[in-house]
Amino acid sequence: MRVLLVGAGGVGTAVTRIAARRDFLTHMVVADYDLARAEAAVAALEQHGDRFSARRLDASDEDAVRRALTEENCDALLNATDPRFVMPLFNAALAAGTHYVDMAMSLSAPHATHPYERCGVKLGDAQFEQAGAWERSGRLALVGMGVEPGLSDVFARYAADELFDEIEEIGVRDGANLTVEGYDFAPSFSIWTTIEECLNPPVVYEKERGWFTTAPFSEPEIFDFPEGIGPVECVNVEHEEVLLIPRWVDARRVTFKYGLGDDFITKLKTLHELGLDATKKVTVPSENGPVAVSPRDVVAACLPDPATLGDRMTGKTCAGTWVKGTKDGSAREVYLYHVVDNEWSMRQYGSQAVVWQTAINPVIALELVAGGAWSAGGVLGPEALPPRPFLDLLTEYGSPWGLREEG
Repeated sequence: MRVLLVGAGGVGTAVTRIAARRDFLTHMVVADYDLARAEAAVAALEQHGDRFSARRLDASDEDAVRRALTEENCDALLNATDPRFVMPLFNAALAAGTHYVDMAMSLSAPHATHPYERCGVKLGDAQFEQAGAWERSGRLALVGMGVEPGLSDVFARYAADELFDEIEEIGVRDGANLTVEGYDFAPSFSIWTTIEECLNPPVVYEKERGWFTTAPFSEPEIFDFPEGIGPVECVNVEHEEVLLIPRWVDARRVTFKYGLGDDFITKLKTLHELGLDATKKVTVPSENGPVAVSPRDVVAACLPDPATLGDRMTGKTCAGTWVKGTKDGSAREVYLYHVVDNEWSMRQYGSQAVVWQTAINPVIALELVAGGAWSAGGVLGPEALPPRPFLDLLTEYGSPWGLREEG
């Protein structure tokens, strides 16, 4: 399989290091707006010969991306950029007749008058509007195929297929005990994306009500994470799983809660109160005269690049799906999870735990598509496809998943 990878940041670079060890990949074009980043990712894989090449590409330029897919004779586009660039990349892949995989979906917009009660534009709405065109093309647009969303959705499908007869609630729960030496505030993932998902109105799904929203950081709960991470307070956050899982899995309620901590939440609220979470550009002075910049981009530029934090980071990160329901007439409750120790991911791949855990899942998905185990057309979430081949490959990649019976 020939793949155009767009985005050579932390996750994109981790993708290259994981994919380099798999035979299904015949060639990967690593593309980024900053050619030097793409070249650095490729240079680190020198021992893998000519299976990787670098290219400069503007992810916002749909025509340029389409041309790159055609010129490089690619079978698939893997989007490792932030959600702002989902739609031009998604559209370019459709136009070029290739498969498409992303880890975050098209952006949402709050309801104009009732933002904490009703959904406005939901995550992924713009992509699902084109489902018919993708079905006619015979190509697969696999959306939300990171770790969360992604592996968490695979867990939901697996639970529905093999562990439960009826599901009362599916709750994705994410927590960690990661610390970064030398920084008071150093998010382990893209701050641009973190602000987007944490400050937007969280979405909840209930079968009788459909999708609705709540206030940011609502419904706090203490969730006990496995493998020594322990209890972490989790709160409602906007996330793709809540928009994806109910489309293919029958459950009475679906939620997503993130273990953020009081300090992290306070800092995000402060950014919002100061207007520093805004994406609309403002004019500021510079040595060369006035320039227009996005406040959120300024925040991102002032913080350390998450991809560079691995050597200073210790601890583990856990992504997982808690499911409550019945099996054979008896109540059952389980937590399906995937834990990555930062020391292990740095030693094995040179990538910090959070970006590595995100990156492994689209690579597995591409291998399943290349081998035909995942064969479908249209705009689909991971829970629309057979879960067992994915989970078996995850273990084969050397990063097994776990199941904990609750109660």
